[in-house]
Formats: sequence, C-alpha cells, structure tokens
Amino acid sequence: MRKIALWLTIIAACLSVFSCKNADRKPLLPNVSGKAGEVLIVINKEYWEGNVGTELRELLASDCPYLPQKEPLYTLINIAPGAFTDIFQIHRNIFFVNIDSSVTSPDIIFRTDVWSTPQCFIGVNAPDSDTALKLIKDNETKILSTLEQAERDRVIGNSIRYEEVTLRPAVSQLTGGILHLPGGYTLKKQADNFLWISYDTQYTTQGILIFKFPATGKDDFSLENLMEKSDEFMKANVPGMFENTYMTISDAVTPDLQYIKYRGREFAQMRGLWEVYNDYMGGPFISHAFYSKDGKDIIVMESFVYAARYEKRHYLRQVESLLYSFEWDEDVTK
Repeated sequence: MRKIALWLTIIAACLSVFSCKNADRKPLLPNVSGKAGEVLIVINKEYWEGNVGTELRELLASDCPYLPQKEPLYTLINIAPGAFTDIFQIHRNIFFVNIDSSVTSPDIIFRTDVWSTPQCFIGVNAPDSDTALKLIKDNETKILSTLEQAERDRVIGNSIRYEEVTLRPAVSQLTGGILHLPGGYTLKKQADNFLWISYDTQYTTQGILIFKFPATGKDDFSLENLMEKSDEFMKANVPGMFENTYMTISDAVTPDLQYIKYRGREFAQMRGLWEVYNDYMGGPFISHAFYSKDGKDIIVMESFVYAARYEKRHYLRQVESLLYSFEWDEDVTK
C-alpha cells in the first residue's frame, strides 16, 4: 500500500506540473545533476518494455550521425515512477510518461526548470499506451530539438560565464562578430583570412577553424563549393605531424548539408568526417557558413574533434554548441 500511495502521489504531482504551464519559476532552484547527454526516462516497466519504450529508444538512442563509430544520440536512464524521488527530480533532462486510464486530456508538454536549473522537462500524459505512442511520434522533431537546445544552452551558458575574452579581438577582426569561447581555448594560428582556435589536452583536441572568402552570388553555399573551400584553407593552414600531411574532408562518407535558420541568423550547416591526408588521424566535424554582415564574403566556422581514445559525441556536442554562440558585434551585450 505504501508503494501504491507513493506512486499516486508522484503522479498527482506530475499532473499538477502538466496543468500549470504558466506557473512562476521556483526561486533558488538547485543546479541540475547527471552527465551531459543523459536523459532520465520515468515510465512504468510495462510500458518501457512495450511499444512506447521501443519508440523512445529508437528516437533518443539511435546512432548519433557522422561519428566514426556507433554512439547513441543520448544515453537513456530508465526508472519507474515509484523511484522518482528527490535525487532524480533534479536531473538535467527528464522525460516523464504518465499512462493512466483516468486521463481525460492527453497532452505532451515542454517545460524548463521544474525542480532544478537549467533543466529540461518533457511530459507525456495519456490514458493508454497507444495514445502515448501517438503523442511521441507526432512530436518527434520537437522532442529532439528541445533536448538538443537544452544541451546546447548549457554549454553556451558556461562558456559565457567562463569566457576567454582575450580571443574576442581576433574573431571580431575576421568575422565582425564573436564566439563565446570558454577558458582553455587558445589562438593556435592566425593567417590571412584564417584563424585556428583550439582546446588541447594530452589525448583530445576540440578545434575551431574560422575563414572567409569572397562571395560570388552563385552556388556560394553548395556542398561542392563549401567542401572545396574548406579543403583549400585546411591544406594551407592545418598541417599534419609529418611532411606532406594536412587536414582534409574525408571522402569515406559524403557530408550532410542543411540550411538552418536559428535565432534570426541563417547559415548552411555541413556535417561530416575529416582526416589527415597521408596519415591515420581523423574525426567528426561540423561547420556553419554564412554571409558577412555586408554580404561581400562567406564566413565559415568549422568545429572538429580528435579523440582517438574516447567516444566523441560529448566532445563534438560541446564544440558544435560554441558555433551557435556566435553574435554580431553590435548585438553583443557589453
């Protein structure tokens, strides 16, 4: 009976969360717990082992794209509602599935900072598993984008908090804007229309290459043009460890190109794999290409990871998030 009572209490609390979409944020919330890239799935075992759980695993734990080895998009942690106590309520990403026959208004809601900050909370409230499954499938894109944005905002928030402001002048001079780069990043090379900024440890590198070239107005953001220009700048500026070795885009897999609009900015996002010509180094990269403020040049910011000993999802998500922190000079809060 105690377990049943506890379970009902938790469900009642979550139902109140679902219904209070406009409630004021709680003051003095604790910091979130859990590792980056983790999602806590709160769901009854019966449904976790059924079609709802299968859908969540296929959606959230599918292969992360354009990595040299298989890694899940997110690491999922499953607990039953009865185990959803205080220690779990402060987790960074919570996906709560409430399936109860008494539910009369099925819904999926997205909230921030319910029990901790900066927290992402997604709640599914349904009378049966089929309804829950439909809610999840109908909102797949929003679920993924909400989690991705939450992870990204945490990285950017920490980068602003611990920013290495000495890097701002070089970035501003080349691009007319800034990246919020955290402490530990250093300027590795500065050349004509080119910057190489990097965070290096004994076994890992998270790098950002920034370069620009004149816009022609024709095929500026085609995959072929962006690959050609990237290879050109990397060959000239990013040498390997040995003679006649240099960084290049790998031809093992064709990069993906998407056109993105994000918070008032438009850019072409290329995602793929890099390698060192005539050597065995390589890893994932992501680049953002966009017009300069006056429209005369194409600016490319390319983030890459080298982490031969480790999984790369977390490192790539970190350095990719930094690209999203870009702001034009006039938009920066001093």
